[in-house]
Amino acid sequence: MAGSFNRITLVGNLVRDPEIRYVGSGAAVTKFTLAVNRRAKQQEETDFIDCVAWDKLAETCNTYLKKGMSCLVDGRLSIRSYETKEGEKRKAAEVVVNTMQMLDRANRSAGDGGSYERPRAAAPANGTGGGGYDDALDEEEIPF
Repeated sequence: MAGSFNRITLVGNLVRDPEIRYVGSGAAVTKFTLAVNRRAKQQEETDFIDCVAWDKLAETCNTYLKKGMSCLVDGRLSIRSYETKEGEKRKAAEVVVNTMQMLDRANRSAGDGGSYERPRAAAPANGTGGGGYDDALDEEEIPF
């Protein structure tokens, strides 16, 4: 395989107000859920997709996004493993958001462009790639 590609773009409505937390390193992390409609066999169905934004984008999402608002997010799909308090192993799928655009004009102030992007981290000097974000977070670091 020459390479791989992991990108997801969603348009949906927020199910509830976003929740912001700060992990041990001080980084902001905001979690929100989008309701995304799709047609299936002549009827409309809704998928509820968890989204996570980090750092400055997390703060922006927490400040401007509200329950019921329509927005577009672009990012990558992430599958993380965790263990419940009862010791059960589970997996969760979520979109790690790189770009967010609010689609409800009525909820934005005048002059606000409505589009926000997470700043890109510089590539490591050794050329190994990586985005500056540690995807292998300990479950206790994410307080949701």
